[in-house]
Amino acid sequence: MAEERPIAQGSRFSQPAVGVIYTAAAFLLWGLLPIFWKALDHVPAPEVLAHRIFWSAVIMALLLLRQRRWGSLRGLLHRRRAVLTLVATTTLIGGNWFLYIWAIQSEQLLEASLGYFINPLVSVLLGLVFLGERLRPWQIVSVGLATVGVVILTMHVGALPWLALALALSFGLYGLLRKTIAASPEEGLAVETWLLSPLVLVYLLHLAAGGQGAFARIGLGTTVLLILSGVITATPLIWFTHGARRLPLSTVGILQYLTPTGQFLLAVGVYHEPFEPLHLLAFSFIWTALVIFSVDLRVHWRRARAPYR
Repeated sequence: MAEERPIAQGSRFSQPAVGVIYTAAAFLLWGLLPIFWKALDHVPAPEVLAHRIFWSAVIMALLLLRQRRWGSLRGLLHRRRAVLTLVATTTLIGGNWFLYIWAIQSEQLLEASLGYFINPLVSVLLGLVFLGERLRPWQIVSVGLATVGVVILTMHVGALPWLALALALSFGLYGLLRKTIAASPEEGLAVETWLLSPLVLVYLLHLAAGGQGAFARIGLGTTVLLILSGVITATPLIWFTHGARRLPLSTVGILQYLTPTGQFLLAVGVYHEPFEPLHLLAFSFIWTALVIFSVDLRVHWRRARAPYR
């Protein structure tokens, strides 16, 4: 894992605090993204995904050009293990993006939100198994309460929620692998989108040649939204990777509840999907877990910073 710059003594924010700010901002934005993808529900999901990847690749190229990072990027591409890991993360994030867009367009936002409720538990499990992370007692309590809430939601679905499980596992593994790559968030995302760009460009050109593509054909609003899909994709992913590299994966997992909470509130409050007593019960467990975990983190950080005051 790439080494982070140390925070100077007396700095207002510690590394974990900066990590929480980046990660929470990413998850809050992801929680609001169904609004954006709903605005494109008249465009087939594979085409939306293709534009999302292509415009993300363009944005990352411009960003790296502005930052003059081509030298370090070449160094990354010469590291065989890093490239193979990025091939794996590319596959995971591409599949995750497609499933999420399809879920929103097919009015399965509630099950998508269930997937992201399950995902933090997957992140905690991966952190314990592969990274040797350990939970403090109150963190164990909070994870247990959150697990109860997720179980209630899962039982309420009434069947194996394959869509939710696929979203949870794909993004959990993505977070684990990206945490182990010695590359900046910008460089990693650039390689991921560039690996897929030739395929999606061929697909988009094929649609355009057949007069089927939405870009520059349906209307100016749709065209602008398709271009902005790159911005709305790159920004939270960069924030997420900056944050995840500064935090234990278990902490990232708990903060991740911000995303499905936003999705769930949109599904119920904006898109009028039913909200039942079992949902309220599940949310009570999950929010209690978040409060306990947050208080424990605050106490732990204050103790860790005490010698420097």
